[in-house]
Amino acid sequence: MNKLKKLWLDLNSSLWFLPGLIVAGSVALALGLVELDKQFGGNWISGYPRLFGVEPAGSRDMLSAVAGSMITVAGIVFSIVIVALSLTSTQYTPRILRNFMRDQINQVVLGVFVGIFTYCIVVLRTIRGGDDDQVFVPSIAVVTGVLLALVGIGFLIYFIHHIAVSIQASTIIAEVYDETISVVDELFPHRMGENAPDEELEKLKEFASAANWQTIRSTQTGYIQNIDIEDLLKFTEEREIILKMEHGVGEFVIAGAPLASVTNRAQANGANLKIDKETTEKLNRIYAIDNFRTIDQDVAFGIRQIADIVMKALSPGVNDTTTAVISIDYLTAICSHLAAHPFPSRFRFAENRLQVIARRPSFEDLVDLAFNQTRQNATNNVAIILRSLHALEQIALRIKDGHDLHGKQQNLPAEKRAERLEIIARHLQMTTDAARQNVTSKDDWAQIEEHIEKVLKKLDWENKVFVESKIISA
Repeated sequence: MNKLKKLWLDLNSSLWFLPGLIVAGSVALALGLVELDKQFGGNWISGYPRLFGVEPAGSRDMLSAVAGSMITVAGIVFSIVIVALSLTSTQYTPRILRNFMRDQINQVVLGVFVGIFTYCIVVLRTIRGGDDDQVFVPSIAVVTGVLLALVGIGFLIYFIHHIAVSIQASTIIAEVYDETISVVDELFPHRMGENAPDEELEKLKEFASAANWQTIRSTQTGYIQNIDIEDLLKFTEEREIILKMEHGVGEFVIAGAPLASVTNRAQANGANLKIDKETTEKLNRIYAIDNFRTIDQDVAFGIRQIADIVMKALSPGVNDTTTAVISIDYLTAICSHLAAHPFPSRFRFAENRLQVIARRPSFEDLVDLAFNQTRQNATNNVAIILRSLHALEQIALRIKDGHDLHGKQQNLPAEKRAERLEIIARHLQMTTDAARQNVTSKDDWAQIEEHIEKVLKKLDWENKVFVESKIISA
């Protein structure tokens, strides 16, 4: 099932699959209308000479003109797509190229123009001239070809508008944000079995480090795109084993490197297990590994794409602070959504039995990914520093409030909220320290200091200080 899902994702992000289906549909339409003309076209069509009364030569000329113009426009559309891909790769980040390739509007427009061309070619070869009893003009098909040409003009106008909108920074960032939020909603709470009971967590941590594990190695090199959760649980159940992930979704694995470790469930003794070739191949089929990352089960990749846009915008060659600010705003929204969500435990149960020790990013990992490089590359950019302080304030408020972006109360335990607030406090301290060291203008520093005071006041941290990322009383 995982391979079928991966195949579907690959087809969906290709520039040939959907256009190919449209071309096949256009061939079927052409043959169907020609056959309709043969069966029913005679008498009633002659009653509408202005609409259907076109001679063979005129029909050929008309369809030839439509076919020639459509294949020319298809070439132009393809060129525009390539230019858009090159522009976004250079201006923003190469990691969003697959977003453009997955854009079904681009695929449909390309398919429509090639499909109309194919339709006209198929109808053209059925037109016969010569003696009266030999003449055949599929009038319905010819008129449909003209109507399709008008439809093509409409698609061209819409395509130009779509491209102009889709290459704007705010549109690109918003699309990545929407995909990331969808993945968060799907994965949190995680669909891999059930959370471990809280009272058993310490015992499970000791077990994970003390058990005798046998290694199952990867047979491929590349990034883990997704894992078939149902098949993984079935794999552990059938073999009565406990599986510990050595690499998680989004991580790079090398052929021959440990993909997972397993131990016998009954005795917790990996020495009693026999890892044969069939077991290794079965587990590798559960993992989808390829030469690029996808956002399918990878929240970190969504954040990575927007963080890369921040880095590109802050680079000396681009120097686009506004795009960086927009990106930080969307990173703030993603982290605010994550801030309210309970993260699943590493220890996954099914039917009250430990099945999988998962590998997944923590809240701290994702916040670090969102803001560390921004802070490191904008040490003297006052606008970015102020926006980062505002972002950290909003995330901290969301942790205290406990509502996600959908307005749903997540009811995080008090200790989890305290842990996450300490993470935000650490970032606030690092941002403050970086600004103090690199902002040389007194007026700029005064503005930053004033903003910091407002943030502390709003978070009710006025009488507290930060020591090693901990919030303590002053």
